[in-house]
Amino acid sequence: MEEIISVKEFESKKDIYDVWDELGISNDFLFGKVMQDSELCKELLQRILPELEIDHVEYPELQKGIRADIDAKSVRLDVYIRDGKGTVYDVEMQVIDTKELPKRSRYYQSMIDLQMIDKGQSYKQLNFSYVIFICPFDVFKKGRHIYTFENICKEDKSIFLGDGAVKIFLNSDSEMDDVSKKLRAFLDYVAGKKTEDSFVERLEEAVKRAKKNREWRHEYMTLLMRDQENMEKGMEKGMEKGKIYGAISMCRDLGLSDDEISKRLQEKYHLSQEEMEEYLQVEVV
Repeated sequence: MEEIISVKEFESKKDIYDVWDELGISNDFLFGKVMQDSELCKELLQRILPELEIDHVEYPELQKGIRADIDAKSVRLDVYIRDGKGTVYDVEMQVIDTKELPKRSRYYQSMIDLQMIDKGQSYKQLNFSYVIFICPFDVFKKGRHIYTFENICKEDKSIFLGDGAVKIFLNSDSEMDDVSKKLRAFLDYVAGKKTEDSFVERLEEAVKRAKKNREWRHEYMTLLMRDQENMEKGMEKGMEKGKIYGAISMCRDLGLSDDEISKRLQEKYHLSQEEMEEYLQVEVV
């Protein structure tokens, strides 16, 4: 039976299909799908880390979810990869400057470490790990294409801690001559610039193939519509909170006690006693 949807839903789907057709490699969802090609994945890593000899990628794992325990903040990694030597790579496409990427890289690396060794195993089992963010903006505002961080001794910078943890931030918005032509070609492609490079051409073909995949398009549409719904719910919830705080402020101005305010507002806004107490604890200016 054909699915029946409302006009509003139909228009939303049309808009999302249009968005899907316009996506490029800088979209994290599409980037993850393209990186399912292990050869493309390996080539990208080799361009970012030319000093390493990556013979093959054992298994790209896309949108890997990691949660240490029930109370810990969970993370979902764009592309989680191991090479033939057991080195782990987390590659993230990040188009929005959330102002907390350095600390997020720290958290991601700690979560990856938890996946590497089990209880009772030696810390020697921790292999090298790389957390790599690919960005169309300059996180550190120094004009570089690449920023690589390892732990070193502050007093003697020739001494490396040797913990095997490396964090890399790539910036496609740069004109500095500080990376190889191969990596520059990829970063220019992320920035939407035309470039003649065999790897970039293969990436572009992979992007075109990915956008023809009806299953992936449906998956993206579903995720995007869910995000829109969550955003709308968040806005509605925020407006409702504003109304409740406003009502509390007004009641207090009228000289009502918290007990009287609670009785008036609990029923009106369908709040539990615990929720009402939380609202009353906040000082309303």
